[in-house]
Amino acid sequence: MEILTTIEEISKYDGKEVLIKGWLYNKRSSGKIHFLQIRDGSGFIQGVVAKSDVGEEIFNKCKHLTQESSIEVIGLVQKDDRAPSGYELLVKDLEIVHVAEEGYPISLKEHGTDFLMDHRHLWIRTPRQNAILRIRDEINLAIRNFLHERGFALVEPPIITATSCEGTTELFEVDYFEDIAYLSQTGQLYAEAAAMALGKVYSFGPTFRAEKSNTRRHLNEFWMVEPEMAYVDHEGSLEIQEQMVEYIVKKVLENRRAELKTLNRDVSKLENIKAPFPRITYTDAIKMLQEAEFDIEWGDDFGSPHETYIANQFDKPVFITHFPTKMKAFYMLPDPDNPEVALCADLIAPEGYGEIIGGSERIHDLDLMLQRIKEEGLPVEIYEWYLDLRRYGSVPHSGFGLGFERTVAWICGVEHIRQTIPFARTLNRIYP
Repeated sequence: MEILTTIEEISKYDGKEVLIKGWLYNKRSSGKIHFLQIRDGSGFIQGVVAKSDVGEEIFNKCKHLTQESSIEVIGLVQKDDRAPSGYELLVKDLEIVHVAEEGYPISLKEHGTDFLMDHRHLWIRTPRQNAILRIRDEINLAIRNFLHERGFALVEPPIITATSCEGTTELFEVDYFEDIAYLSQTGQLYAEAAAMALGKVYSFGPTFRAEKSNTRRHLNEFWMVEPEMAYVDHEGSLEIQEQMVEYIVKKVLENRRAELKTLNRDVSKLENIKAPFPRITYTDAIKMLQEAEFDIEWGDDFGSPHETYIANQFDKPVFITHFPTKMKAFYMLPDPDNPEVALCADLIAPEGYGEIIGGSERIHDLDLMLQRIKEEGLPVEIYEWYLDLRRYGSVPHSGFGLGFERTVAWICGVEHIRQTIPFARTLNRIYP
């Protein structure tokens, strides 16, 4: 009796007959042999159909199979070092579940990006896109395991909010009965409230930015991981960040080598990702850029070329710390030794992937928080609940946000962030 399994688990059944339920990705024929490229969602494998083994009826079934037809295949697992998976399937029997229509849009030829994004619902079936999404899943699991193992509780902040968390007007506005509300750009403020109740928490969910950016690093809907920690200072937060990034990369290397190989990822660069990470101040970064003849002054924000240049001076992610207070969000704590800069940091990924984490120690003093809200011209009444956190049992606390898709893009070595999410929402794309 054959064993029902998946392609991902095929190595366990060398020399045994198995049943694979999947789809035909591609086919070629050579005389009395069909070579079927079969996928089942967990991986890809070649099925060899010899007419002498299966007979006329099954051989003819294979002859008329179209790309992406759904099939159930019984075959003998055989080791083959030439195969990407290390194994192939000597087909003994085949059942057709559904014959796909002719003219499947995603052929093996080259397609333009717009065409592929218009057919994203089909494009994700291809080996490269499949590998990216499987690595995304691995990173997701690694993040949750890392935080769970260290006592963080998952909390779910609302997606519909009454105000901005970042003090920006770049929000998606929604009608909320008789009121105006917004799609959340971060769960941070709510996570801070939860941290005062649970100690260490994190949120992990979709966030929305109405930026009219059309770069390879931007999405208008993306996912953020946002830990918040009571009684943790700026330095303690940096240590958690670098430990988490090291852990994520380690788990991908352990569990998704095959997918990294599919992407032609240089794993030697990932194997070098070990904490601690180098740190430079914003002021030192400005000096570094000026010495390299960039046109930039203290108080200017970094663009992609600046971040890439800084990152290229190191072989690991690098923290840029102590940004000017006026550049950063109202809730970031000014450095007591130099209030012109904040106790904050951005973590810049290697290889030109830019910022993947932003974090800071939060202001815990009520009067200072009120002052910063007023300086930013924000309506105090909307933040009354947030100010309550400073009225009732305020403590030093820190937090950070990791951009999930940017992290996936870096680890996969993917040029454009839109490939790292199943269905991208960008400035000019809301279909499919």
